[in-house]
Amino acid sequence: MAELYPNDFVDVSEVELRRQLHNYVRNVKSDPKFAKLKGLSDLCAILVETNKCKTFALVFKLLKLALLLPVATASVERVFSAMKIVKSHLRNKMGDQWLNDRLVTFIERDVLFTISTDVILAHFQQMDGRRFSL
Repeated sequence: MAELYPNDFVDVSEVELRRQLHNYVRNVKSDPKFAKLKGLSDLCAILVETNKCKTFALVFKLLKLALLLPVATASVERVFSAMKIVKSHLRNKMGDQWLNDRLVTFIERDVLFTISTDVILAHFQQMDGRRFSL
């Protein structure tokens, strides 16, 4: 993980990270609170609860990255799937800003549905440079 995300471990040497991992493993094996964990989220919760997240800050950072990656990857995949739908063959020549605007409304449509049509129309009506009334 540290090799894949070097920007998150700029001031950390590989030796320091390995030493902290080794100490962490020894410490956790001897602590009964870590005996019956069911996953990474439980591990992170107990690390915070026992305040070992500060003692083993680098290990905690690695665990946070491991928990974050699936969510971040799924979000990016969701956006690319939406982009395939929005940017069809007929709309292949659209500009970046236009595409971005369409994608935001498509991806966040559940939020968009909470806004009434009257509010949207009033907003556009107040914009400068309208050719005619909506």
